Amino acid sequence: MTQTPMPPAPAGTDQAPPLLGRLGIPQSLSYGYLGLLIFMTGVGIEAGYLSPYLEGLGIAASSVAMIFTVYGITGAVAAWFSGALSDLWGPRKVMWLGLITFAVTHVFFLTVAIPSKSYGLLLLAYALRGLAFPLFAYAFLVWIAAVAPQRQMGSAMGWFWSAFSAGMPTLGSLGASLLIPVIGEYSTLWFALGIVVIGGLLPLLLVREPTGSSRLAPPGESPMAGLVGSLTILYRNPRVGAGAAVRMFNTASQFGFMVMLPVWFVHSVGLSNEQWLRLVAVMFGTNIFTNLLFGVIGDRIGWRTTVAYCGGIGCTLSTLVLYYVPSAVGSSYLLCLLVAVFYGATLSGYVPLSALMTAIAPRHKGQAMAALNLGAGASTFLGPLTVSLFLGPLGVGGVTWIFAAYHAVSAVLTLFLKTTTPAGPAPGLLPEPALAAASPKGL
Repeated sequence: MTQTPMPPAPAGTDQAPPLLGRLGIPQSLSYGYLGLLIFMTGVGIEAGYLSPYLEGLGIAASSVAMIFTVYGITGAVAAWFSGALSDLWGPRKVMWLGLITFAVTHVFFLTVAIPSKSYGLLLLAYALRGLAFPLFAYAFLVWIAAVAPQRQMGSAMGWFWSAFSAGMPTLGSLGASLLIPVIGEYSTLWFALGIVVIGGLLPLLLVREPTGSSRLAPPGESPMAGLVGSLTILYRNPRVGAGAAVRMFNTASQFGFMVMLPVWFVHSVGLSNEQWLRLVAVMFGTNIFTNLLFGVIGDRIGWRTTVAYCGGIGCTLSTLVLYYVPSAVGSSYLLCLLVAVFYGATLSGYVPLSALMTAIAPRHKGQAMAALNLGAGASTFLGPLTVSLFLGPLGVGGVTWIFAAYHAVSAVLTLFLKTTTPAGPAPGLLPEPALAAASPKGL
């Protein structure tokens, strides 16, 4: 996948009307953002309660953590493939593959694995489910990278992550809190499938932007060379490898917290299940605004600076606060909400990383995005794996310190993600002419 510049969209396709242009949304992809929001809402309905629900079926807590870990491993593979296959087939076809995979595997999960209450079948079914949403969501991220104007890349990525996190787990958890008391936990999982299908079909049927339907890699490149190239760039350009590691640490705590915090907040802190689900909705509802905010801030003060300090250092502090404040004050719901908002806001500090990766490897954007997607997928198993390995010996507090350390390491790694520019106005942010001319060099 040696990608020389992305094929430009036809004239006018990414020229947004005044309002959308100011917001940083490519007009040609506007239905894609809306569809992603709905799709991820369906995916996120289960996020706040599936862990205790599976324990209620008789599955041990450590085994539940392993189910989520394996789900994350297959998700990491799918996330990498989403970038690699988007280069070879075009993002639209990969999104179709993700939607169909979700529908088939979710039905298998609900009709075979859950009724059986078999750990082996649950593990298999949920592992297969892990292949689905990364193919859809991260292929759309590649589509954005191919179409969005470079000067607004941070804002365009910010809108992607706002839609992503507004759906999973914000609106998803809020929807679950409203649906479960009425139709029950199992029926709520069926309801989620309908939401996913609606959200998936919306961009696939309504987005007409032609770049996403075309191969992004050079015409003569073989599929095998493309797939291999999306991995070898991790060491061919060490900054891309470091960026993938930063992305892995970015949301490891989020996915780990979704495994261990539902039980901890209900049984140890004293919240009700509905209160916990609404706390999750507020926590990541914050992202709707702060993802946009940090996308704009990154375009202004520098992508690298924003990721390192607002994301890495900010999350190092907020993960610890998320544990220690509820531990100290118990079920004081207002304080629990405040620290949840703090954590959700600092997660947004990583938003400009997507834009930074395209500037690090401007001649290999598809490969850089495949590496970023691989890191995103890896976070979905690193978090649950950390919980599975260390929750028993260290407890919730000890695992929280490990997550804080992940964020601290990500801040240090980000400082190495320098783009090639003589004397830029802000660390990590190239002036527009330099962005087009920059070529990857060593660290």
